[in-house]
Amino acid sequence: MNRAHNFFAGPAVLPYEVLESTRDAVMEFAGLGVSIMEVSHRDKAFDAVIKEAENNLLSLMNLSKDEYSVLFLGGGASLQFAMVPYNFLHNEADYIQTGYWSEKAVKEAQLTGKTNIIASSKDDDYSYIPKKFTISPNADYVHITSNNTIYGSEWKSLPDTGNTPLIIDHSSDFLALKHDFSKASLIYAGAQKNVGPAGVVIVVVKKSFVEQKARKDGYSMLKYSTHVEKESLYNTPPVLAIYVVSQTLKWLIKNGGIEAMQAKNEKKAKMIYDVIDAHPDFYKGRIKVKEDRSLMNITWNLPTPELEAKFLEEAKSQKMLGLKGHRAVGGIRSSVYNACPMESVEALTKLMEDFYMKNK
Repeated sequence: MNRAHNFFAGPAVLPYEVLESTRDAVMEFAGLGVSIMEVSHRDKAFDAVIKEAENNLLSLMNLSKDEYSVLFLGGGASLQFAMVPYNFLHNEADYIQTGYWSEKAVKEAQLTGKTNIIASSKDDDYSYIPKKFTISPNADYVHITSNNTIYGSEWKSLPDTGNTPLIIDHSSDFLALKHDFSKASLIYAGAQKNVGPAGVVIVVVKKSFVEQKARKDGYSMLKYSTHVEKESLYNTPPVLAIYVVSQTLKWLIKNGGIEAMQAKNEKKAKMIYDVIDAHPDFYKGRIKVKEDRSLMNITWNLPTPELEAKFLEEAKSQKMLGLKGHRAVGGIRSSVYNACPMESVEALTKLMEDFYMKNK
């Protein structure tokens, strides 16, 4: 199969062997004579899939099954923007605002209760990660967005929030950098960037946090306790998407886990940033603080919109897809998630150098 170079921000590139195993399971799953899309989520064969995915994920994150629950839910990260404050915002909540998606998280929290923006990089068009903040004395939690898909900035290390629980929207760099994940009380991630297709959001949450701090009343589907108790099977989960996640987690382990992914991701990102830095008057990177540059979503502008359109057309002619920047900011964006092969980055950087020479 003649695969294109896939730089879409999400849904995004998946490992080819995961596509192959999913293709086979769509036709027949576990020798049952039915598709993975047709099997009951209560069936033992699917139960084995979801349990293996939970165990593999916690192993990759170096977290204990006794302390953490893994949930596979619907609604994407956007529903988590509301579920988090619905469950945990009792007094007030602190948010660090670093981009488009953290703005949306703040908006949902504000509908629930007192919400404090304790740090923000909006003053400079989200071109950096704010490092200085003071946590409110009565904060129920601190919320961050680990990677900013649209603007292209990233927390390279998780902040220390002391005794205040840390909650992370990890959607677009989940399992791409090694962290001490035990710093977080709750992590959520839309799967469609690094670990699966659209349709499932992964939640990794401390059991004690749910037991001690989550609301006990209210809508069943919006309570984390419901899903922890029923092990993601309170209602029919997104079975096919969970299967793809389970296959991707096995691929991650087979290829060296998070440490190996980070090393490869740093190499890929450096190749692109090196071209940007070599021609700063032509390729204008959006993130001003180099240490805050995302390994996942690399963003830049060209001198004119006309040149950007020409670059995108040239890229498309060479089977490079998904390079157009988000509609909120424009420009160019290359998303180089875990499964993005080195060959695609090599092709992109060659195009960038050639395009510079022809149009400088």
